[in-house]
Amino acid sequence: MPELPEVETSVQAIQEFSNQVIESIKIFNPNLRWKISEKNLLKLQGKKINSITRRAKYILFNIENLQILLHLGMTGTLRVSNNSSNLYKKHDHVEFIFNDQKIIFNDPRRFGSIHLVLDPKNHFLLKHLGPEPLSKDFNGDYLFNKIKKSKSPIKTALMNQKNVVGIGNIYANEILFDSKIRPTRKCKTLTKKDNQEIARSTKKILESAIKAGGTTLQDFYKPDGNKGYFKIDLSVYDRDGEHCFLCKKEITKITQSKRSTFFCKKCQI
Repeated sequence: MPELPEVETSVQAIQEFSNQVIESIKIFNPNLRWKISEKNLLKLQGKKINSITRRAKYILFNIENLQILLHLGMTGTLRVSNNSSNLYKKHDHVEFIFNDQKIIFNDPRRFGSIHLVLDPKNHFLLKHLGPEPLSKDFNGDYLFNKIKKSKSPIKTALMNQKNVVGIGNIYANEILFDSKIRPTRKCKTLTKKDNQEIARSTKKILESAIKAGGTTLQDFYKPDGNKGYFKIDLSVYDRDGEHCFLCKKEITKITQSKRSTFFCKKCQI
């Protein structure tokens, strides 16, 4: 699933469409996680996009007094193409057509979604979300106070979007390796210093991943069709059986909450 860096990379890549008018919309297949309201979406033809922003793993196209709220789901991508190209790809769902280019939403597994939203802060998909990890609101003190009584493993807590948004399995593994914290540690055992290290590593890893264009493992591609290159910087994720870059011990793989977890038994305590 695209995590914060992949979504942010997509948002940055389509900024050129801010202040442009949606000349037409083509809906090839409305069946996503929630069926697209074709009638309402088509009403946006002729409307100008004022800005394109991100909240958590959601992309918001801000149009007058409402927003298009788009989630990439497990396998979704945005693709930018010239209007002269009529190349339809399997699993294309929607085309937003502008003056000379178009944005195409493709989603093979159909876990993505497109909603029209009047009040994003109170929308059911957004209103319970935690702070942005790259904001000042997310820091060691916040994290300590949020999870200090929790019996949950710290990796599970980092992936809980009510605690902090945008962190999925890949980056939770990388953040905890960078902060030298074992993923199985109970939140209530972590000190303030531990939480400060986790918050610091969160910002460091996510910022580095954004600069690299995100991580492409299978499905994610940037809107220009290129891969994200943070995969070459992964320290533990999907490296079970390989040597730790720091101590040369073997990377361990376990399962937590039905997700694969990777860590170094020597470096992470």
